[in-house]
Amino acid sequence: MASPWELVKKGNATSAAAAAGNTALALVKGVAAFYSGSGTMFATAMHSVADAVNQGFVFTGSVLAERKPTRRFPTGFGRVINIFCMVAVIVVTIMAYETILEGFHLLNHPAQSSHFWLNFLILVLAIGTDGYVLIKAMREIVEQSRVDAKGLGIVPAAFRHVKRAAPPTRLVFYEDLVGTSGSLLALIAIMIGHFTNIAILDGIATILIGFLMVGVVFRVGYDNMVGLIGVAAPRVVEEKVAKIILSDSCVTDINMMRITQEGRFYHVESYMELQPGLSLADADDVKFRVQDKLLNDADIADVTLGIIEDNGVRDWTPEKLNELE
Repeated sequence: MASPWELVKKGNATSAAAAAGNTALALVKGVAAFYSGSGTMFATAMHSVADAVNQGFVFTGSVLAERKPTRRFPTGFGRVINIFCMVAVIVVTIMAYETILEGFHLLNHPAQSSHFWLNFLILVLAIGTDGYVLIKAMREIVEQSRVDAKGLGIVPAAFRHVKRAAPPTRLVFYEDLVGTSGSLLALIAIMIGHFTNIAILDGIATILIGFLMVGVVFRVGYDNMVGLIGVAAPRVVEEKVAKIILSDSCVTDINMMRITQEGRFYHVESYMELQPGLSLADADDVKFRVQDKLLNDADIADVTLGIIEDNGVRDWTPEKLNELE
């Protein structure tokens, strides 16, 4: 059994870095909001508090999800991370509500904020910190989805393949995307308010940041609800597994295949059709050979294979994948 420290080292590094960074940002923004009276600074501070709490929860969940299967829990603990992410969704929902409420209060009672340069410097720092974590999350998405992308190419690749990343990485990506956007929005609102004395922009920007947080709630909440129910693997994963199975010269077809995702791991169940006339011993050798190839993939947690003789009908085709979607 792995020691607690070994499990911690396997935890999601991006969520740990994000939790530390957002804790520091929340403290700095909170102090700035108190001294300046800026509603947008209050909104970004609330968002940083939500991010820090969430990502702390998510890191803890990612550590627990790395526990090996037990007799009582034979499929492992992959879905634990989905539970922790759902707790994080509740926290963001509360923070979003408070932020939107503060925004409407500022619309009804606009107030001119002070300490412009303090707010300006802190928001620039926030954009840099959240932007750094966002880029780190993008790189992790690319790595986890096994996509070959470098340089600026990681940005479109991350947006295209974010659904294939682990739940904690997806949450960090969405939250820091909103965090960076929210800080940039707050910076624009504070600058316009300072140079034009339009106090109402403070409330408008605060409400917009609150609604950005609501967007995170729906996106992350949906992803993890699906994960808790048990979701099929993405099409690209099914294609990869099918290719590995069919690469064996003795396998003629795939009669049935089901791949479910738990956390960042996949569970493969399949019936393979083999060449007619193979002895039971040879058929067993084929099964174990294919099983070993599949388990060499770090994302596949377990494989259950059955073997039947070729029925003369082509069962596994590209159209079969379309039917499963």
